[in-house]
This record gives sequence, structure tokens and C-alpha cells, in this order.
Amino acid sequence: MKNRLLTAFFLTFTPIMVMAEGIDQAINDFMAPISAAVDSFFMTAIPVPFTGQTAPFIVIWLVIAALFFTFYFRFINLRSFGVGMKLIRGKYDTSGAAGEVTHFQALSTALSGTVGLGNIAGVATAISVGGPGATFWMIMAGLLGMSTKFVECTLGVKYRDVKPDGTVAGGPMRYLAKGFAEKGMGGLGKFLAVAFAILCVGAAIGGGNMFQANQSFAQLQNLTGGEASVLAGKGWLFGLVLAILTGITILGGIKGIARVTSKLVPFMGIIYVVTGLYVILINVDQVIPVFGEIISNAFNPNAVWGGFLGVLVVGFQRAAFSNEAGVGSAPIAHAAVKTDYPATEGLVALYEPFIDTVVVCTITALVINITGFIPATPDAGVSGIELTSNAFASAVSWFPYVLTVAAILFAFSTMISWSYYGVRAWTYVFGENKTQENIFKFIFLVFTVIGASINLESVIGISFSMVFAMSFPNIIGCYLLTPVVKAELQDFIQKYKAGEIKGMKA
Repeated sequence: MKNRLLTAFFLTFTPIMVMAEGIDQAINDFMAPISAAVDSFFMTAIPVPFTGQTAPFIVIWLVIAALFFTFYFRFINLRSFGVGMKLIRGKYDTSGAAGEVTHFQALSTALSGTVGLGNIAGVATAISVGGPGATFWMIMAGLLGMSTKFVECTLGVKYRDVKPDGTVAGGPMRYLAKGFAEKGMGGLGKFLAVAFAILCVGAAIGGGNMFQANQSFAQLQNLTGGEASVLAGKGWLFGLVLAILTGITILGGIKGIARVTSKLVPFMGIIYVVTGLYVILINVDQVIPVFGEIISNAFNPNAVWGGFLGVLVVGFQRAAFSNEAGVGSAPIAHAAVKTDYPATEGLVALYEPFIDTVVVCTITALVINITGFIPATPDAGVSGIELTSNAFASAVSWFPYVLTVAAILFAFSTMISWSYYGVRAWTYVFGENKTQENIFKFIFLVFTVIGASINLESVIGISFSMVFAMSFPNIIGCYLLTPVVKAELQDFIQKYKAGEIKGMKA
């Protein structure tokens, strides 16, 4: 089956690449009006109470949810670090629990879908728009997002389906359908579940695949000479290589993905973080002044709004909401964990926004702020990944080469995670069987090549709108099922305190 799938892929991509330019124009002509309409709907601005400002409804939707879950669970995002770390380290892992991967592997898989180009390009864009004060609000957004992640990932495990062969299917599709049915609203739950799945498929192919392939190739081409690069016009070749590597990985299912991400995520994270810390340390005398500037700008009336605008709108929009808290993608990966207590994975999952936003994004922001690579206006100079690259290069001349490798690894890890999200969503709609899984994987790999080859402006516009839209049914489900999460948390905490939670390493 694997050989047949790869053969079909090779036979398909060749004529597609021959027509790449025509496809580019046709796709953009077709998608442009749809993208504009969808983006306009989901990004409709509404008044923000007490500020005199407006913000896209989707931003307010996610922020209010994060605040609600934080207070409802009495700051679970801050008070559960200890037990969460024990779970990540495998202290309570058991071999007999249902599931396919360990707590650490589930976290690595989910992180590989969030720690990516958003941490590099999205942060730079946010600071360009919001100034230094955006850094403060970025950290706050990450801390609040931890509570949302706890809720949705606990539900992902609670309502998952474990098949006879031991494989797991979970995520918002499951807890929307099954959770609402428990409340006597099965019809509404099924509708929301199917809507979420369809949106997830679109987001996986676009933002989780085509965008990643396109942007990683762009960085490689820029490094090797830009328009004069030997790679210019050969995006299809880069996409083909990336598709082959992705295909080899995703054909192994969640276990194969988890094996790769559990090694790749720590490796690429360490490279990026260590280099960032080096730049900060050699400019250590500027750290305190920069933090002072960040705080003062964060509470300037214009900077407060600019920070939220830069981080929660521009930064999250261009990076699939960075940590994806509330979007509903991560519960699909976390549902595969081996555990008998759903709340354990929620406690592990809350580390995801912390690592992604509070740690990695903050390091990027500090480097940009310390080195002073902040345009006076968003249009005054470079932005995105080029801005980050220049900031690092000012202290470490060879860093653009490291950043190129990191960008490609980030893109690769994001793609393999989103391929799994897409598979689970696709099979929920079209049927749970290997044939349907392979059909989606084939489509996913073809679009990897296309994504690296063509202009993605319109496609990405609508695919990121789909990411935003995923949060509507997901957050509705989280609100309705909050009491279920509370009961699961209380059950686990009581048994944890009583010493009843045992594992292989306990």
C-alpha cells in the first residue's frame, strides 16, 4: 500500500508542476473573492468594551474563553506546573492504559504543530505592528491560552474512541458529537462536529501544509541569492523532497509521527533557544532597559491596543494563532495518549502554550527588541522571518543559515502534525478506514508540492480563516462541557493526593 501510494504521488505531481504557473493564476482567480468574503466575515470588527476601539470578533471570542477558563479553574494554568512536569517526565506512565503514545510523545506531536514559523515570522510581525509593548501582551496571551488548552485536551481524551486494534480517534469531532448527545442535543453536536471536521481539513491542507512548504522554501531561496538563486523557480523540486520526507513519516500513523516529533521538536527547539539566549547574554546589559521599555509601552494606551492587535490579530493570524489554544487542533494529537485519566493529558497540554509562546516567542521578541530591529512603521522596512533573521545576524553572522535549517525543520514538523489532524477530520466525515486515510495523505502530499511552487496569497487567506473558524464550534463545546472537565480534574486530583495514581516509574 505504501509503495502504491508513493507511486501514485509521483505520477500525479509531474503534470501538475508542468502546469504550475497556470494553476497558480487559476487558483488565485478562483479563491480571491472567496478568501476576501470569508476573511471579512470572520474578522468582522466589533467594539471592545471600555477601550473605544474595535477588534475582530474571533480575537475577542478566544480571549474571553481563555479568561473564563482561567478563572473557572482557579488559575489551573499556574498552579499545576509541578504535577504536569511529573506526567511529562513519565512518572505515571502505564503500559496497560488505552492509547498509542506517551504523555511526552503526545506533547511533542502537538508542539510540532504549533512551534513553527509563527515563532519566527509571526512574532516579528507582531512587534512591527505593536512595538516593544506587544511582547508583554504576547506573554499574557500565552499564559491565558494554557487554561483553554487544558480544557480542550482533557475533553479530547474523555470522549475519544479506542478501536479494537488499539488505534485512537479523538478531538473536537468526538466531544462535540458525544458530549452534546449526553446533554440531549445530539443533532446540534453532530452538525458542529462535521462543520469542525470540514474546516480542519481545509486548515490542514492550507495553513498546516501549503503555507509551511511555501515559506520554508522562500527562506532557503533568500539565503541562496533570492531571485538570482540557483533555486529560483524550482519550488516544485523543494516541495517534492519535502513531500517525500513527509510521506515516509506520516505513512507510519501517529506512532511514526510521535517517534519523529519526540526527537525533532527538542532538537530544533534547543538550537533556536540556545542561539537566542546567546544573543541575549552578549547583550545582557540591555536586558533590564529593554524589559523596562516593554512594560512602559505595554501600558501606554496606544501600545496596549497595538500589542493586542499585533499579537492576537496579526501575529496569530500569520502563524495559525501560534499556540492554537481554542482552535481545537491539539486535542486530536493529545487524544492518542496512554492514560486512564483524561485530566492528566489536560495538565500536560497546558505546557504547550507555555513552551510555544511564553518561552520560544519571548526569546524571539527579546532578540528583536535588544538588537533594535524594529521598523518605525509596519511598512518602513523588512518584517516577518527576514526581520528575525537580520536581528539574530547582527550578533551571530552565520545565524541566517541556522534559521534556514530551523525554518525547514519547523515547517516539516508542523506539516506532519497537521497531516494527522487532517486524517482524523477527513475520516470522521468520509469513514474510518485505511483507504480513506491514504486518500487524504495522497492529497496532502500533492498539495505540499503545489504549495512550494505557487503564489499562496488567496489560498492562505481562506485556509487561515478556516483555522479561525475551527474555534467557533470548539469553544462552544468547551463551554458546554466545562462541568465534565471539572469532574475529571477533581477525580484525578483526589486520587493523586491519596497516592492512588500509580505508574511504571512511580
